[in-house]
Amino acid sequence: MAEPIAEAVAKSDGAESKSEAMQPELNIGMVGHVDHGKTTLVEAITGKWTDTHSEEIKRGITIRLGYADAEFRKCPKCPEPQCFTTAEKCGSCGEKTELVRRLSFVDAPGHESLMATMLSGAAIMDGALLLIAANEKCPQPQTREHLVALQIVGIKKLVIVQNKIDLVSQEEALENYKQIREFVKGTDYENSPIVPISAQRRINIDALIGAIQGTIPVPERNRKADPVLYVARSFDINRPGTVPKDLQGGVLGGAVKQGVFEVGREIEIRPGRKMEKAGKVSWQPVHTKIAGIVTGGKPATEAFPGGSIGIRTSLDPGIVKSDALAGSIVGIPGKLPPVLQEFRAEIHLLERVVGAKDELVVEPLKSGETLMLNVNSSATVGIVAELKKGVALIRLKLPICAEAGARVTLSRLLGSRWRLIGYGIIKA
Repeated sequence: MAEPIAEAVAKSDGAESKSEAMQPELNIGMVGHVDHGKTTLVEAITGKWTDTHSEEIKRGITIRLGYADAEFRKCPKCPEPQCFTTAEKCGSCGEKTELVRRLSFVDAPGHESLMATMLSGAAIMDGALLLIAANEKCPQPQTREHLVALQIVGIKKLVIVQNKIDLVSQEEALENYKQIREFVKGTDYENSPIVPISAQRRINIDALIGAIQGTIPVPERNRKADPVLYVARSFDINRPGTVPKDLQGGVLGGAVKQGVFEVGREIEIRPGRKMEKAGKVSWQPVHTKIAGIVTGGKPATEAFPGGSIGIRTSLDPGIVKSDALAGSIVGIPGKLPPVLQEFRAEIHLLERVVGAKDELVVEPLKSGETLMLNVNSSATVGIVAELKKGVALIRLKLPICAEAGARVTLSRLLGSRWRLIGYGIIKA
């Protein structure tokens, strides 16, 4: 997210454009097994390659959450689905296309060791595309794990993308299609559309846009509530060698869940900043002011619930660099949920471990065991301190900002990997 919005954030002062007209209406997640084409598909739709981190380029996988905005457009003359495009002129007839809606894509990593990043990203998704490669047997381990994760975090709207059809015969594609249908049978997504495409060769992208249009509507938003933003990324946009007078404040990237944020508003960030004093570690909420907003890739004066945004603050950029505040919640001072060092949760475990190659039964939680937890857009580690009648007291290594009723995903260390085993609901 840092690279594409850096320039726009730096120019955000004095923005006169109408935020509501330009802001993407929703966030769509790209999920699935590693190397099934998520980042390539984002580029095919948006024109942006979201793997910009040096390790991502070197290893060829997504490590951090990537973001890109797109405009869905429609030709008034061509029939569906050929009418759908992201171009201002129709590729078939040359007619000027009409804007249908703007949206943001969240590119989540598929590698098993990066499941926490995917779960954190799911908190800001309104719907998702599940990519499944046609040249591999379905389901692959992380295909199954991501599908279960989407159900747990409450993603209702899904389009299944059968990618890489250019690498298989028609018979192989049909067999893979049957495997996909069998895989989602009995889940919340058994009636989700399956769209065969080649992201690499830009085949059937129009049909995919049509499926997204017909399957993932804009959810109802509450703009009158106290504003809340989930932080998925935080970073320093200043280039090396920038003189002090030209330094820009730290940037927070994420999605507004409710309410409206305006330039100039005082905000609070929780859990906040890690502080060490006299050998003791604590977290202190951070207070700052919104100095600029970027939405839809352009400066704006306000940010509404919808697609991904960037907020430039008046914070020292050293406080936010390298995703130091990722997982935090932003809101009005004094109106945010409490910061929790521990919580009690009603536990709901899956029958089987997902993501592992073997069919492993999920064993009950044990007192003293360590779990990886994801709540809202944050990831932390907790120790099971007490167990009683399906309720666990979990003490956290890193605090979270969450309210009663929030859903927490639970992952257990099996071998050398964290595996999703269920979820908990935080009790009051």
